[in-house]
Amino acid sequence: MPMPQAGDKAPGFSLPDQSGATVSLSQFKGRHVVLYFYPKDATPGCTTEACDFRDEHSALVKAGAVVLGVSPDSVASHQKFATKQGLPFSLLADPDHALADAYGVWGEKSLYGRKFMGLIRATFLIGPDGKVVRVWPKVKVAGHVAEVLSTLQGGASDAAPARAPADAPAPKARAAKKAPSAEAKPAAVKKPAAKKAPAAKAAARKGARA
Repeated sequence: MPMPQAGDKAPGFSLPDQSGATVSLSQFKGRHVVLYFYPKDATPGCTTEACDFRDEHSALVKAGAVVLGVSPDSVASHQKFATKQGLPFSLLADPDHALADAYGVWGEKSLYGRKFMGLIRATFLIGPDGKVVRVWPKVKVAGHVAEVLSTLQGGASDAAPARAPADAPAPKARAAKKAPSAEAKPAAVKKPAAKKAPAAKAAARKGARA
């Protein structure tokens, strides 16, 4: 399956988390969902990513989001991993990688020259309407959670519109100032010409009298 893009309807799901409870996308209607896929519990990169989400969890919740992690690991593996790292969010078990397939993150990977099928690290921000807001394909762990939080808080989207109005009037103001000065120069040239005409007439009259 191709990876859903911004504006697409997010594929639904119902999967067990580390406590065995069934978690469905539909139960979070009206809220943002940060759905992050990671390859395997208790591996270095996945542990760092999970702990980054843990450390920013309160800020993410404050920004209106629910965090859900997904990997092919079992419920028991998730329970052990979540307990050891003190993770305050659900880890969904996707052992047959059905959800990973639906989101286009199950594919060919390469390690030490060996190719194999596996889960590609990716994150999807799903909006309150159930549509994908943003996709982070092939995630690099360092700084990733901070970027997700910034997107939720509107940091990136608010900055761009603010610059346009501030810069736009400047060229117009300069153009307006140049226009009057361009018009003033011909006026200055015309005045001496107007003064010469009466002088010539006066000289003509004197000649006539003489």
